Amino acid sequence: MKAVVLYDSAYGNTRRIAEAIAGSLEGVDAKATEVPGFHPEELRPGDLLVVGSPINGWRPTPIVSAALEALGRDQLRGIRAAAFDTRVRLFIHGDAARKLSDELSSRGAEIISAPQPFYVKGTEGPLLSGEVEKAEFWARSLLHAMGR
Repeated sequence: MKAVVLYDSAYGNTRRIAEAIAGSLEGVDAKATEVPGFHPEELRPGDLLVVGSPINGWRPTPIVSAALEALGRDQLRGIRAAAFDTRVRLFIHGDAARKLSDELSSRGAEIISAPQPFYVKGTEGPLLSGEVEKAEFWARSLLHAMGR
């Protein structure tokens, strides 16, 4: 089994979360991959795909959305998946992670976790204290959800 943590990152915060997730998927061939380096044909049933994006205009970034929209309707059948976003803690904000999760599901993926937000301070960050550790814990919970 392998895991791909696919991400786009404007200021490095989403990249840092993606790398923390990939690094915490112990016992799995896991890598954090920016969207241009994504090769969905390499995924096999039973693999894990985690997708992350900063919130951009209340939704995922266009490059992440385009990568998922380019997949065939059932191209992710048999793939387990989860989604996350990075966002500013506000009363009102977008929910890129939920939109990503819905898109993964519509492509046939089995969603194994509720969408997860990670918080940054201000538009450019940095990540709030404890967010990297939260990402590491979430990654371990993904393994648990997969029976590992």
